Amino acid sequence: MSKIPEEKSAAELAGWVDPTLDSVRGTEMEKNPKKGYIALLGWSINAIKAAQKFDRRYVVVAPQWAADFCTANKIPFIPWDFVRLNDRSIEIAEMLKERGVDVAIPLFEETVEWSGAINSVLLDNPRMYGQSILFRDKALMKRRAQLGGIRVGIFEEAHEKDDVVRFMKRVNQTLLKLEGDPDDPIHVKAFDKAGCLGHRMIRRIEDIDSIPAEEYPLLMESHLDGWEFAVEAWIHNGKIKFLNISEYVTLGYSVFVPATRELESWRDAITKQIEKLIKTFDIEFGLIHPEYFVTADGEMYFGEVAYRPPGFKAFELIERAYGFNAYQASMLVFDPKSSRNEVNDFFPREVVDAKGYAGCFGVYPRRRVVSKLELPKETTEHPYYEGHELIEPVEETVPDRAAFGTHWGLVFFFGDDPIKMRDLLKAQEELDFYV
Repeated sequence: MSKIPEEKSAAELAGWVDPTLDSVRGTEMEKNPKKGYIALLGWSINAIKAAQKFDRRYVVVAPQWAADFCTANKIPFIPWDFVRLNDRSIEIAEMLKERGVDVAIPLFEETVEWSGAINSVLLDNPRMYGQSILFRDKALMKRRAQLGGIRVGIFEEAHEKDDVVRFMKRVNQTLLKLEGDPDDPIHVKAFDKAGCLGHRMIRRIEDIDSIPAEEYPLLMESHLDGWEFAVEAWIHNGKIKFLNISEYVTLGYSVFVPATRELESWRDAITKQIEKLIKTFDIEFGLIHPEYFVTADGEMYFGEVAYRPPGFKAFELIERAYGFNAYQASMLVFDPKSSRNEVNDFFPREVVDAKGYAGCFGVYPRRRVVSKLELPKETTEHPYYEGHELIEPVEETVPDRAAFGTHWGLVFFFGDDPIKMRDLLKAQEELDFYV
């Protein structure tokens, strides 16, 4: 998921994830004291609502600005600001241990490291903190993957502009480019940010000048031509319990689940790769969100892996397609007191039990100056259209996009044909939602 939101009003807090949510009051399910006690690290109304309707005790650990909202809505809450881990970091782990909390679940990229540090105390497993660093530092992640025999592209760290110049020249020299040939692009990414934040494609040496100095150090990668997709895998006792394949239509714009038959034909090979990832990263439980490329010659390359819910509302799309709550699924596999049978009984069968195909499109204004939100008829009159979470523009001038940028909200679709879904999502790229 994207970064933890900045300070917000109570009204904004209630609808930050889904503006159509009802009140969160009075929805608590009876809790089972024999099951685990869970800490949710970060802020997500959909995760809180899932916890309220689940039989596990829970507490929300979020910045102080959420306190009044949690008090008003009787949400168990501990204030904590997720700044960089420091000498005081042990305090939150000890506080949760004193309460009897069994495990901490990260909801955002910034809380993955915190969950590792906290769970190393709660579960008495010091290796969990080091493991969380692998999930946060993309360079260390790639090296660990290589050590496990997982195929990755060429990568290096860059501390300054000259490092990027050298890397791009070396990559193109390796590819036997002749003078006058167009350069093969490279990618630069932030070490520890979620999704597309800080991700840039560099097509020419001159493009390197556009990288702000504050974005260094960063990770550099060679470009892979292929089919990029994501996986959401819930793991319990080191075994995959449910594996969803999310099909990207255009990276940074659109995704749908389940995938088309063409991509699903790779399921066995994908499953083997995930099993290798689980072994390489010593994953015993939790939810992982890796990304891969399949190249034209059928080779599968590892991109990266996250240990938290994905962006683009993938959890909500999975629930729309399959009917189970993906946040509750994560609570189940994180909980050390969950039984094997309980976990097995929770999940449906992949693909065959899906009720349809759920997709979403991230909207970026196509115009430099906009005055209002106006959904195109081609979108709203399509039988697959279900709704949106777009907001009216607060400024007329659209800010320049940095790197891949951040979308202005999502539009949601649901239907029974994956090819129609794919074509529909692709067609949204040519439409204006802000005029």
